[in-house]
Amino acid sequence: MSTALISVSDKTGIVPFARSIAEAGITILSTGGTAQVLRNAHIAVQELEAVTGFPEILGGRVKTLHPKIFGGILQLRGNEEHERQKRAFGLPEIRFVVVNLYPFSKTIRKPDLSLEEAIEQIDIGGSALARGAAKNYRHVTVVVDPQDYEEVVRELARAGETSLALRQRLAVKAFGHVSAYDAIIAGYLQERFGVAELPSAWSLPLVNGQKLRYGENPHQQGILYGEFWCHFQQLHGKELSYNNLLDIDSGVGLLGDFPDRPTVAILKHNTPCGIGSADALREAWEKALATDREAPFGGVVAVNRPVDLPFAETLSAIFTEVVVAPAFDSEALTLLQRKKNLRLLTADFSQIPRNRFSFRSVLGDSILAQDPDSAPLSGEKRQVASRRSPTEEEWGAMEFAWRVCKHVRSNAIVFGTTDRTLGIGAGQMSRVDAVRVAIAKASHAGLSLKGSAVASDAYFPFPDSILCAADAGATAVIQPGGSIRDPEVIAAADERGLALVFTGRRHFRH
Repeated sequence: MSTALISVSDKTGIVPFARSIAEAGITILSTGGTAQVLRNAHIAVQELEAVTGFPEILGGRVKTLHPKIFGGILQLRGNEEHERQKRAFGLPEIRFVVVNLYPFSKTIRKPDLSLEEAIEQIDIGGSALARGAAKNYRHVTVVVDPQDYEEVVRELARAGETSLALRQRLAVKAFGHVSAYDAIIAGYLQERFGVAELPSAWSLPLVNGQKLRYGENPHQQGILYGEFWCHFQQLHGKELSYNNLLDIDSGVGLLGDFPDRPTVAILKHNTPCGIGSADALREAWEKALATDREAPFGGVVAVNRPVDLPFAETLSAIFTEVVVAPAFDSEALTLLQRKKNLRLLTADFSQIPRNRFSFRSVLGDSILAQDPDSAPLSGEKRQVASRRSPTEEEWGAMEFAWRVCKHVRSNAIVFGTTDRTLGIGAGQMSRVDAVRVAIAKASHAGLSLKGSAVASDAYFPFPDSILCAADAGATAVIQPGGSIRDPEVIAAADERGLALVFTGRRHFRH
């Protein structure tokens, strides 16, 4: 007689599913809490102990790990030796394994969780059951996701068994489920134990996949994995696109370097168009928008303070794809919701965990990994390289431009003041061209660069960029330094009376 082993942490849909299984003449084996739920629903259940002759031990740490259970799962039907051993040892014929694992990822989000509590939520038996059933997919149906119950029941009703195609698909899903589960555990323990180095072997916990309308372009597939929606809430508007998500990530990351004042970041194509800080968001918006009044059309706006009505009124005058903020005042939300396609998101930026690593795919189906460029800028050592030291005003302008420059595509140049960007040159192959682009953008916007500061994400390989910036009106420059031609660059700065500061840290962004 066919048997189904059911042991689930997530009880969603398990009662109607188990009832359908039982009505198909399949015996149900179960454990602990799952067995009790099914009995309460008047579904006949056989306890595992009745099959194994062995009780749960070690406080439930060992329940299903028994040769009779795994023999029943892993036996090959039609194999004479396996059939002989099945009869000799009284193995059940387990044709269905329905498991989902202890909710480790949910558990570790609890505040003040002890390591011991986390460890007890590491599932051993469930993972082994899922792997064993998936390995024997030719004969066993493994179900790890309640969303698959309906399809299994439908095939049983139609054919009396599941199809090989379904069993294969569910086996792939089970191995992925277990792999992601183990990866989450490894990541948690790596952080908890303070293991900083990149591991030599790694499984990424890509779970909770949400299919997007498409990827970067309409002919590409797109999917969002992970726990993005544990930190963000969408209040209004269409589904987020792949490109929206990239811009949101960049915008919120940039605002992390501007915690002290209300700040507005406008982004397009994953690059800042303009940044402004002020005592109120409306004023900060005007400063950010002034950097480039054309590029923000259809862009993403990220702000680090709740959106109020005055800001919402100004914002509603321009077509924007997304606004992400800590909160929206009720009047502001009502006004912005009149734009049916505008996506409105909230998040507590301070509670979003910092990414431990960043990844890029490369040829050969390979992955590049690195720790992110998220070290506090305050930890950098500033060194005045020029004869003239910066004024207090210039220090403030350099700091502002430097914070923005870190988030601009390389080669990156930012002209700015103490509270706003004036010109941004992004993604240029030549650094002097990035300077020229930034100057041209400021000129097109009608902004004067007189007395401004310039930030460069990497060193100047030649003095030409310094001279170009000085000709445009800049009086202070901040850059990492480290070129073999630093003496020439310093000499050019001194010749033009520029204040030149080295940070000792590069911020390439490719």
